[in-house]
Amino acid sequence: MVKSVHDNCLLKNFHSGNCFDAYNFFGCNKAENGSYVFRVWAPHARKVYLCKSDLKLEMSLLSDGESYEVYCKAEAGERYNFLIETHDGRSLLKADPYAFQSDYPNCLASIVCDLDNGSDYPPLFEEQTKSQPINIYEVNLLSWKRHSDNSYYTYEELEKELVPYVKEMGYTHVEFMPITEFPFDGSWGYQVTGYFSVTSRLGSPAQFKSLIDAFHANSIKVILDWVPAHFPKDEWGLYEFDGQPLYESPLWDKMEHRNWGTRKFDFGRGEVDSFLLSSAYFFLDKYRVDGLRVDAVASMLYLDYDRPAGDYAPNIYGDNRNLEAIEFIKKFNTVIKGNFKGAITVAEESTAFDGVTRAVENGGLGFDYKWNMGWMNDTLFYCRQDPYFRYYHHDKITFSLVYAFSENYILPLSHDEVVHVKGSIINKMPGEYENKFAGERALLGYMYAHPGKKLNFMGYEVAQFKEWDYRSEIEYFLTEFELHAKMQTFVKDLNLFYRDCKPLYEVDGSWDGFEWLVVDDKTNNVVAFSRYGLDGQSITAIINFSGIAQLGYTIGIEKGKYRVVFSTDDKKFGGEGKLKNKVFNTKNQSSHGKKYSITVDIPKLTCMYLKKVK
Repeated sequence: MVKSVHDNCLLKNFHSGNCFDAYNFFGCNKAENGSYVFRVWAPHARKVYLCKSDLKLEMSLLSDGESYEVYCKAEAGERYNFLIETHDGRSLLKADPYAFQSDYPNCLASIVCDLDNGSDYPPLFEEQTKSQPINIYEVNLLSWKRHSDNSYYTYEELEKELVPYVKEMGYTHVEFMPITEFPFDGSWGYQVTGYFSVTSRLGSPAQFKSLIDAFHANSIKVILDWVPAHFPKDEWGLYEFDGQPLYESPLWDKMEHRNWGTRKFDFGRGEVDSFLLSSAYFFLDKYRVDGLRVDAVASMLYLDYDRPAGDYAPNIYGDNRNLEAIEFIKKFNTVIKGNFKGAITVAEESTAFDGVTRAVENGGLGFDYKWNMGWMNDTLFYCRQDPYFRYYHHDKITFSLVYAFSENYILPLSHDEVVHVKGSIINKMPGEYENKFAGERALLGYMYAHPGKKLNFMGYEVAQFKEWDYRSEIEYFLTEFELHAKMQTFVKDLNLFYRDCKPLYEVDGSWDGFEWLVVDDKTNNVVAFSRYGLDGQSITAIINFSGIAQLGYTIGIEKGKYRVVFSTDDKKFGGEGKLKNKVFNTKNQSSHGKKYSITVDIPKLTCMYLKKVK
């Protein structure tokens, strides 16, 4: 039986969906006199046993009639499982849902692991504001670099190499694709079996903590991919945990993502909400990460996601919204904001669902940022076209400003864009070899000037022609070749320029920070716009997406003197260095609705930034 009022209270909160640190009660935790207490929730079980070493210990039913516990001696590093006997006579060997460490590659087993309370680790950074720069380097830790025998870099090795690399390249944040334990490498971590354990492929929880600390020591914030939308059907995992649907919904239309072959969490069930909220809370509490990017939010929001018409039961209002999942997301953001003031939450949400980044108290979901999937799809579609045909698709490069300020956006060029025969970023660019590099530089120049925070996946910075392959490392040997090395220099300098240029990030969320100068010149494939900082200072971006130079091109602009402060055509970056005149004085000639204008030569496939200096 539960032995304290505190434990009774905790169980009550757990069942009501309001326990955010359930990992301190369930799973394996240190008790007095060097022993450990093991607890598990299994309401449909007939009996539950703890199996470790050669022991099989029957667990006692707690006062809630649904949870079990046993106290026993154990040692850190020891493997254990729960054996669940069902009422229909089956015996199920299960991993601990709350385990702090898993036994890879035998993920079936959980490992006794002591974690400190995190108090001696660096606190979260100061509370973020939308006027700060965010430039994220997305990384798959298992394939950023590999050893010559193709074995993984460990957390310790990543600390020595990845941390200084991210710092040198000028990124403000790093985002890890899921590091919660997963059995199948080919899922890239998105089929999670250990919601509280970082993958043992790369080392221990303590070594992972050290990696996070090293990023913080270098003023780099860490975001983790977190996957509450679904879980895999491994028999030793959460799948029908006590012989019946438990963590998944028992309803036919809410139970499974058919095309993914995974189960959906039963949002709205108190114990499931407590489990997931505790997982999110755990990584902020114990590892001091700075934010969570929530995967596949659209699949949570809609009852008919990835289902044919009529293959779902509408909600009580007769529509397709998953009301329980929506309330869970609101609760998730409320809990994170209420307990970790410096943390950010990001939604990977691919629809036009209203209010994703609006505050919960104002009727929104409460995320800080949303991935701008529309911008990504339209921009990459445009860039794939031969410049000769871009005339017919000019709206793809301008349409994003119709909705750019409806949410707080991150512009993502993520791992999803360089897999499944979509082509790498460099290989999406049409034309001959040098033109591909020029095209990527122009794309990134446009991206960094466009409203919204930035995210780029590893490998883009060296212009890797090969698609990302989770089974091998990024081809950093390419920097032995001139144009690839210069692309890396370009990305570094662009990152640093963005980080130090307030007009490019201070006012990302309104028209106060953006002004179109040239929006409709589809004939010449040219766009131009100005970005403004809080103090009124500006940067003007001029992009020529054409395959030919635009000579003597007139652009309407505010009266003044302008200097080119960054050009993707610079020879240092692998460009042709065609831009000779770098200072422009306005003339009293109207153009594009402005009384004054400048006339510039714009090299082909070039983005350049102009700063008003007088």
